[in-house]
Amino acid sequence: MRVLVSTIGSRGEAQPVTALAVQLKELGAEVKVVAPPDFEDLVTGNGIGFTPVGPLLRTVAAVRRTREELGKLVEETVREQFRVVGAAADGADVLVAGGALQHATRSVSESIGAYYVYASFCANTLPSPHHAPPAMLGNVPVNGTAEENLASWEQHRLLFASSRESLNAERAELGLAPIDDVRDHIFGDAPWLAADPVLGPWPGPGDLVQTGAWLADDQRPLDPVLAEFLDAGEPPVYFGLGSMRSAQDAAKNAIEAARELGRRVVLQRGWADLQLTDDATDCIAIGEVNQQALFRRVAAIVHHGGAGTTTTAAAAGTPQVVLPHMYDQYYWGNQVERLNIGRSASALTAEVLDEALRLADDAAKTGPRIRTDGARVAAECLMAL
Repeated sequence: MRVLVSTIGSRGEAQPVTALAVQLKELGAEVKVVAPPDFEDLVTGNGIGFTPVGPLLRTVAAVRRTREELGKLVEETVREQFRVVGAAADGADVLVAGGALQHATRSVSESIGAYYVYASFCANTLPSPHHAPPAMLGNVPVNGTAEENLASWEQHRLLFASSRESLNAERAELGLAPIDDVRDHIFGDAPWLAADPVLGPWPGPGDLVQTGAWLADDQRPLDPVLAEFLDAGEPPVYFGLGSMRSAQDAAKNAIEAARELGRRVVLQRGWADLQLTDDATDCIAIGEVNQQALFRRVAAIVHHGGAGTTTTAAAAGTPQVVLPHMYDQYYWGNQVERLNIGRSASALTAEVLDEALRLADDAAKTGPRIRTDGARVAAECLMAL
C-alpha cells in the first residue's frame, strides 16, 4: 500500500502525522509526508520521504496579518497545495489529511481514485451540538445550548467560503465538479479523531473512528546540561509556548511566579525565542527537547495548550497550566480543568501555578489512563482498507 500523509500545520500537526507515517512504514506501507519545510528534519530523521509545501511557517507566524491579507494567503496556499499534493500523490492508494485547512487533499484523492481520510487532532474542530467550534480570527466561541452551538458552527462554516472560488478553479483543472460547502468537503464523509478518548472524547452525535492521539515514541536522550540541571535540585517548572508568538513578559512572569513558590524553571525558547531574565542558576533555557522524557521529571508544565503538548503532559502524569492563545487551545484548557489535572488561565501567576501543583495526585492517577498507541491503531486501520 502507498500512503501520502499531508499537513500544513505547525509542529503540533507535523509531529503526529510523522508518528503515523512511522507506524505505517513498520507495517510495510510505502509512505510519504507532505508538510511545511520547517519539519523536514523531523520527517526524514524518522526515515520517511518528505515533500515540502508552502513557506517556512516560523517566518509566516512571526507576521500579523489583516483579514484581507489572510484571505490572500489562503488563496496562495490552496494553489500551492494542489500543485505539491498532486505531484506527491502520484500512485498513492490512500491520502490522509492531518489537521485543518487541507483544501487540496480530498480533491486530489478523487482525481486519482485514492481513498481519503480526514483526521482531526481535537474533538471541537469537528461539528457537534455538544460543543462550540474552535477559536478562529480572534473569536473565542463559548459552549452553550445545542441550538447555540449549532448556530456557532454555521458561522464557522462561512469562514471557509472565501476559499471556494480558488478551490473550485483547481478542481476544474482536475476535471472535477465544483463543490459548495468547503468545510464539509475537507472533513469528508467519515472524519477520524486522533485524540485521546479520556482527555478529548468525542461527544457525538454519530459515531466516528477515534484512534487515540498520534504520539511518537521519542527515545532521544536529554541534553547532558539539562540532565545535570534536573539532577541538581527539586523538580522544576517547565514553561514553553511552542510555535506561539509571545512577548518576553511571558517568560518573565513565569520565572517570577515559579520563584515566588521556591521553584526552579526550565524555559523552552520556542518560536518566540523566549529568553531568561538573568543569569541565576535556578533557571535554564533550552531548545528542542524530548518532551516525553522531560515532562516526567518536572513538577508542573506550563504551555500554550496544543493538542500534542497537552496529551504528552497528561500522559506524563504531571499537573499542567494551559495558557491558550488560539484555535483548539481553549478546548484543551477546559479539558485539563474537567479532569482536574491542571488549570487554564490567561496568564501565569504564583496563585495559578500553586493551584496546579496541588493537583499532582490527580494528574498522576490520570497519566496511566492516557493511550499512547493511537498512531499504531490508525496505521492498522489504514492498512485494513
